[in-house]
Amino acid sequence: MPLAIDARLVPVMKSTNTAETQASFTSLDWLLSIGMALTWGSSFLLIKIAIRHFDSSLIPLGRTAFGAAALLLIPSARQRIAKEHWPRLLVLGFVWMAFPFLLYPLAEESVSSAITGMMNGGLPVVVTVITAFWVRNVPSPRRILAVLVGFSGIALIAVPSIREGSTADAKGISLLLLALLSYAVAINLARPLQTVYSPATLMLNVEIVACVYSLPYGLWGFSQSTFAWPALGALAMLGVLGTGFAFVLFALLSKRAGAVRSMIPTYFTPIVGTILGKVFNNEPIIWLSVAGMLIVIVGAWLTSLPEP
Repeated sequence: MPLAIDARLVPVMKSTNTAETQASFTSLDWLLSIGMALTWGSSFLLIKIAIRHFDSSLIPLGRTAFGAAALLLIPSARQRIAKEHWPRLLVLGFVWMAFPFLLYPLAEESVSSAITGMMNGGLPVVVTVITAFWVRNVPSPRRILAVLVGFSGIALIAVPSIREGSTADAKGISLLLLALLSYAVAINLARPLQTVYSPATLMLNVEIVACVYSLPYGLWGFSQSTFAWPALGALAMLGVLGTGFAFVLFALLSKRAGAVRSMIPTYFTPIVGTILGKVFNNEPIIWLSVAGMLIVIVGAWLTSLPEP
């Protein structure tokens, strides 16, 4: 069940619901989407590099610590959160970062990056379903079709890797599904606070809370890890870019375009992951993957269209 909503937020939430369906997707919205796709699409490779030497339990602590340190450099991010909003913030720190940030490296111990990218590309489908229950409003047939088209393209991108025998055990898939569900809940839970605070302020405080949650398990993971500069560099990039600035861009896009359309960048993350796999791991790209990329772009465009 959603947390109780501050009565002062209701008028603002009604206005953002209009932007959710009727506002056009602008050039700035597309630039925000591209920036997030590039950083999040590379996150699967960075996690793989980090867990070669670092225990999976150390990844959430490193991501949130580096991310919070980066956002502290932004003066406007250091705004105080009102006392009445802290209960919601405490839940957000867990479901938006601390919990899913642990699930992804645990899953990638047995699931390939291609499978992880495909599963992560299903986030718009999960968000559409959770949002429909959250706001008690069924999405239009066109919106449902758009997210399904996008997911079908993502599946085509990953098919070659699946056929080559990539590991995708039940445990890893279950962890990824749980991470997507956690993200979908967090996105809806964050909406009222996004109407009050700037994206940088909200994400800084969420990351600080998540860092505190991750500290005990992360310290234990530190004792189980071995130091290596490539792993530290990957974790730093994952934190500063993928957790710090990319989540600020996401919060801004979600505030501008709504919960469902803020998922558009996830359509492109498998494309970025596929290209990085080709460049760094020499993974083949065949026509089926290219066709999937084109379908993904069509799905993203359909999702971006304002509802009638």
